[in-house]
Amino acid sequence: MIKRSDILDYVQGRYGIGPDYPFAKYPDYAVFRHPGDEKWFCLLMTIARDRLGLEGEGECDVIDVKSPPMKVGDLKTQPGYRPAYHMNKTHWLSVLLDGRVKRETLFDLIDHSFELTR
Repeated sequence: MIKRSDILDYVQGRYGIGPDYPFAKYPDYAVFRHPGDEKWFCLLMTIARDRLGLEGEGECDVIDVKSPPMKVGDLKTQPGYRPAYHMNKTHWLSVLLDGRVKRETLFDLIDHSFELTR
């Protein structure tokens, strides 16, 4: 299972970027932005499972990343991926942090999102 702290550490270590918490209503939602233009490249959230179309009760940590539309279409049919929560569903993807997606794969997706949003 990938923890929120793993993502915070990875983005800080790789890009020197810490999270921004812009939503008073959702103080745990972490946005990662490019320095300068402040464009988002990731959004880390805790969402109710039913809002993601998942079975069971409780919440699930997810991260939204930007990906090419064809990749979004392919990945969201696989376990561990969902249509982006609160983002453009053609260009963004929600990745569940429940262990179904490997750490290396997630970090690659973050890297691609960083590049696509430059």
